[in-house]
Amino acid sequence: MAVYALTGFSLVSLLSFGYLSWDWMKPSLVTDVSMDPMEKSLPPAFSKPPHIIFILTDDQGYHDIGYHDSDIQTPMLDRLAAEGVKLENYYIQPICTPSRSQLITGRYQIHTGLQHSIIRPRQPNCLPLDQVTLPQKLQEAGYSTHMVGKWHLGFYKKECLPTRRGFDTFLGSLTGNVDYYTYDNCDGPGVCGYDLHEGENVAWDQSGKYSTFLYAQRVSKILATHNPKEPIFIYVAFQAVHTPLQSPKEYIYRYRSMGNVARRKYAAMVTCMDEAVRNITWALKKYGYYDNSVIVFSTDNGGQTFSGGSNWPLRGRKGTYWEGGVRGIGFVHSPLIKRKRRTSWALVHITDWYPTLVTLAGGNVSEAEGLDGYNVWPAISEGKESPRTEILHNIDPLYNHAKHGSLAGGFGIWNTAVQASIRVRDWKLLTGDPGYSDWIPPQMLTNFPGSWWNLERLTDSVRKSVWLFNITADPYERDDLSDQRPDVVRALLKRLVHYNRTAIPVRYPAENPRAHPDFNGGAWGPWASEEEAENWEGGGGPLRNKNKKKKCKICKLRSFFRKLNTRLMSNRI
Repeated sequence: MAVYALTGFSLVSLLSFGYLSWDWMKPSLVTDVSMDPMEKSLPPAFSKPPHIIFILTDDQGYHDIGYHDSDIQTPMLDRLAAEGVKLENYYIQPICTPSRSQLITGRYQIHTGLQHSIIRPRQPNCLPLDQVTLPQKLQEAGYSTHMVGKWHLGFYKKECLPTRRGFDTFLGSLTGNVDYYTYDNCDGPGVCGYDLHEGENVAWDQSGKYSTFLYAQRVSKILATHNPKEPIFIYVAFQAVHTPLQSPKEYIYRYRSMGNVARRKYAAMVTCMDEAVRNITWALKKYGYYDNSVIVFSTDNGGQTFSGGSNWPLRGRKGTYWEGGVRGIGFVHSPLIKRKRRTSWALVHITDWYPTLVTLAGGNVSEAEGLDGYNVWPAISEGKESPRTEILHNIDPLYNHAKHGSLAGGFGIWNTAVQASIRVRDWKLLTGDPGYSDWIPPQMLTNFPGSWWNLERLTDSVRKSVWLFNITADPYERDDLSDQRPDVVRALLKRLVHYNRTAIPVRYPAENPRAHPDFNGGAWGPWASEEEAENWEGGGGPLRNKNKKKKCKICKLRSFFRKLNTRLMSNRI
C-alpha cells in the first residue's frame, strides 16, 4: 500500500485512453485496369507511390519526448506528431535486435529464430537469409532503397549485410553500439574494432564526425541527388540515444540546470537528434519530396533508466516485458493522411509497418506468406478500427527460468517458469521473469535509494511467475488480476501454447574468435568465407561447426597473452 501511495501521487489520468475490442478485418484492395502497373494496388487516396522515411531511435524512453510532458526539448518531433497522428497504443520489443528484425521482416521473433537476446558481434548469426525483407519488397515495387544508421542484424558473412538484404546504399554501423565520434566498439576487454561502413567497405575517412549529424547529412545528400519523381525509401536508424552518452557541448549546456549528469547528457542527445530530424524534414521540403511523403517515427525499445532514460509513468525499463520496455513512442506525419492532428489509440505493433508500407508502395503483400503484421494504414489515416487484436510480445525458452514457475502453475498446459508475454484485446499476461519491475520517476533515474523500490521488486516479482493486467484500464500495471481471473489466465496461456507450436528453434550460436577485429584489419565486418559459412548449421541451441578442428596456433597464442595480461593487471592492483 505504501508503494502505491508513494508512486501514484503524480500520475495523470491516462486511464481514459481505452479502446474498443475490435473484430478482424481485411484491407480492401482497389484495382483499376486503366492505372499504371505500379499504381494499380495503391490506396485510393494515392495517385503515385509515396516517398517513405522511417526514423528509428535507439533506447529513447516513453517519457522522453516533449508531448509526453518531458523535461527534454523536442520541438521538431512535437510539431511533426501534432500535425500528424500520435500512436499511443503502439508496441515495440524490449531490446535492439528483436525490434529491428520484426520491422524488417514483419514477423515475430519466434518465427525468425531470434527470440533470445540480441545478435552479438562475434556470433556467426544474422537475420535468416530466407526472409524477404521490407526493402526487398519495396525494391520490387520500384523503390530506391537506402539505409543510414545502426544495422544490428548480423554481419558474419557478406550475405548478411544491408546491401545484400535489400538496400541500394548503406552508411552506418553493423554492431549494437559504437562511440559517436570514433566509431569504436568493444565487445569485451581487448576485443575492440572500428565500426562505420559505407556500403560493404570500412568508412575510415568518416571518423571524428558525430554520428547523429553524419547520418542526417547523408539523408540530405541522398535526397539532393535522387529524382523526387521516383519513389524512395530511406530507413534512418539513429544510434541516438543509446550509450555511450556523448553529445556536442552546446547541447549539454542547455540542460546545465539538471542535477543528474546522466540525464543531462541523455537529454542533450535527444535534443540533438530532434534537430537532425528537423534537418531531414527541411531537406524533404527543399528537394520536392514532402508533399508526397510518409514519415514514420518509432523508438526501438524502452529507455534504459540507468543511462538517463525515463519511461515514467510506465512500469519497467529496456530489456523487460513490462510496459516501460515494450510500449513505444510512435507517430506518423504525412500530407497524405486523411484525418490529421489527432491521437490514435488503435493497437499497432512494429511488425505492422512491413505490410502497411508495402501496401502504401503498391507492393504485393499476399506473396509474403506468414506475416505477423497487419496493414494499419486505414486505422492511422482514417481513424478506422485496427485489424490487430493481440500481440505476442515474445516467448524466450533460453532466458533464465523463474524459480517459482512450474507446469502446475500454468494449469498443466504451460510452464510458467518460461519467460513469455502476450496481449489479447484488453488483457496482458506475463510468465516467468519479465525483468526489472519498478516504476521510476524522472527525478529518481540514477543513484536512487534502493529501499522501497527494491522491496516491491523482491516481494512482487521474484516470488511470482504469472501476472495478469487489464492493460486498458490499468496501463501502469499496478493491479495484478491473475488470482481473481484464472479463466482469463488460462485462456491467454492457451494462446501462448498456440504460438509456441509455430516457433522455430532458437538461433543463438557460441561466439567465434575469428570475428575478432584484429583478424579483420582492425574493423568489425564479415569474417566467414562462403565455404566456412556453409559449415555452420543451426539448431535448438548454439551453432556448431561440422568440421571440428584443433584450435589454430594464433588462437592459442592470443589466449596465452590474454592470461599473461590478466596476471600483470592483477599484480598492478
